[in-house]
Amino acid sequence: MSDHRPRQPEHRSSPDLVPVARALLSVSDKSGLVEFARALAGMGVELISTGGTAKALADAGLNPTPIERVTGFPEVMDGRVKTLHPAVHGGLLARRDAPDHARAMQTHGIQPIDLVCVNLYPFESTIARAGVTRDEAVEQIDIGGPSMIRSAAKNHDWVAAVTDPAQYPAVLAELTRTGGATTRALRASLAAEAFDRTARYDAAIADYLLAAAPQAGHAADLPHRLALTLRLAQPMRYGENSHQKAGLYLAGPARDDRTPDGTIASGRQLHGKELSYNNLNDASAALEIVRAITHAALAPDNRSLVSACVVKHMNPCGAATAPSVLDAVQAAVAGDPLAAYGGILAVSATLDDRAASRLCEKDIFMEVIVAPGFAPDAADRLRARWANLRLVEVGEIRPASPDEIEVRSVPGSARRPTAFLVQQRDVTTTPPASIAHLAGPAPTTDQLAAASFLECVGRALMSNAVCVGGSQPDGGGLALFGAGAGQMDRVTACRIATEKAGARARGAVAYSDAFFPFADGPRILIEAGVSCLVHPGGSKRDHETFDLCRERGVTCLVTGLRHFRH
Repeated sequence: MSDHRPRQPEHRSSPDLVPVARALLSVSDKSGLVEFARALAGMGVELISTGGTAKALADAGLNPTPIERVTGFPEVMDGRVKTLHPAVHGGLLARRDAPDHARAMQTHGIQPIDLVCVNLYPFESTIARAGVTRDEAVEQIDIGGPSMIRSAAKNHDWVAAVTDPAQYPAVLAELTRTGGATTRALRASLAAEAFDRTARYDAAIADYLLAAAPQAGHAADLPHRLALTLRLAQPMRYGENSHQKAGLYLAGPARDDRTPDGTIASGRQLHGKELSYNNLNDASAALEIVRAITHAALAPDNRSLVSACVVKHMNPCGAATAPSVLDAVQAAVAGDPLAAYGGILAVSATLDDRAASRLCEKDIFMEVIVAPGFAPDAADRLRARWANLRLVEVGEIRPASPDEIEVRSVPGSARRPTAFLVQQRDVTTTPPASIAHLAGPAPTTDQLAAASFLECVGRALMSNAVCVGGSQPDGGGLALFGAGAGQMDRVTACRIATEKAGARARGAVAYSDAFFPFADGPRILIEAGVSCLVHPGGSKRDHETFDLCRERGVTCLVTGLRHFRH
């Protein structure tokens, strides 16, 4: 107990094995705590604890030493001050091989602490809650926890810093194997993870506070400082090509610990080969298009429709809305059956057995299928048909936030090896009421719905981009008929889009991600049979396109919103 005579530090360099005689436990996340503490106590370790952690241990029949008995000072200020004391930090920071440290400990009655088990106040999950106030967020900024973690991690020659319940089994296994001691290798590994944890924690706090108070001289809608503290969550087999190494890095918990939240990064793979770098890129693109279509104002009954999208090499080659998952999948695949083969499919609703049966037919082959969930019989059918097909469950697909940013690296120099471009994500679309009718017949309700649908699709195509689509027969929803993407000139994009659409272009709607610099591209679309052109406008020669549309009796709509994607 803490009122025993102080245990003297060892006057020699750090050994490989350091016996654990005293452990300080102070955790917010109490999962696995009692089992961990009981195992330590069973090895003869004295347990020191604080506040709610001490109560949880006492309720479990353990007998922890309260922190105030160690410090001689009560917890004050609603627990804000409890471990910031020399009796704690001296016990953590003292070098056991330094005579002057030993004399200081003897003089002041400080005992060594051999293991710290601390996880931090839930700041990240607090600010993720809808409606959280600044005061609530600030109260979840941990001070004593990071201080103890850093003290223990700095002195990892002698002290083990345990910061995550996921580490408990490995720590207990080593203590059991060594007869109650930690090894130098384990302490060093725990220290690295500890500093990583405090770095991520501080970065989250800084980002939150900086976002709330933009700094002078910087874009008000961008962070003044962007702290990227990421951990490797999933190694890839290779990058875009086999000679490139790659991995998925995440902020926050390891990928396997995350609950699916409607994104690829948090998705749960249910079947198939390991996801590749290209798989993740394409799957994320397909999911984002489905997200945009699902939450766009396409028509009054849009919410009852299912959205589906097929992506190939980051470009949507098929997309649709339909009354059922089966119909949406069929229409998306029909957008470009040749390109869809070997593509990535995302749907907005639970994939059912009817859709799974269609996906198992010989004319369809997908690399990845992404859905909020999979019906058990559908998943079983797909597993039986395709051994390597990746099935990824992502949970509820929510609207994207305009506050989200995206980061892209660019080569730097020897002094600054990597630089980053940062921008807000392009999640904005044009409300139907804001679409201007500038030439030709007044748009129909179906054409306006198709315009909004195609903006969601065209926004995701690599620029220069033009796409053609419209209503399906018998009120079956909307579909992409053909797309021309990533072209160096817009005329070629128009030509490819109409070639892909074929006869379906007649009476369809065409969308361009930027203005038409001349009327040559619109002429190709109109000659293919398109009845409505949609583009952002802004060219000095817009009047040439408007005049052509009036002459040919084609509706021309202007959104005023460009969607370049590079």
